[in-house]
Amino acid sequence: MHVVLVNPEIPGNTGNIARTCAATGTTLHLVRPLGFQVTDRHLRRAGLDYWHLVEVRYWDDFAALRASYPAEAFFFATGHAGRLYTDVRYPRGSFLVFGRESTGLPEELLAANREWCVRIPMVKGARSLNLANAVAVILYEALRQQGFAGLS
Repeated sequence: MHVVLVNPEIPGNTGNIARTCAATGTTLHLVRPLGFQVTDRHLRRAGLDYWHLVEVRYWDDFAALRASYPAEAFFFATGHAGRLYTDVRYPRGSFLVFGRESTGLPEELLAANREWCVRIPMVKGARSLNLANAVAVILYEALRQQGFAGLS
């Protein structure tokens, strides 16, 4: 599995997501610009001592990432999707794409991928979950569908 963060802003969230990726054998892709330095102490602290267990790849833009994996399935998390994250099948090697904490994914990216957008249900009036929590919810559903392969 792959988790993609497009322009993440908060180092602690990215560190927590890196820890989740490490614990699940998931590759983490970070699309620039980042709202922090990768040497940020909050990023490192949130990831604890799991950094050696996670593969992190950096990309200058989303188009370069997508072009490198033309045959893979990409799913885009947004509060504006019609489908719930539980309503889709996630093939092995899927890419789960999340946007920045303040604004989510760019509208042009969502518009170009409407059929692949998913959302997490919430009560009316709640804008979003914390990014690290949203990643964990959707990632673990994808892993559940795959029988938690490679996890004990």
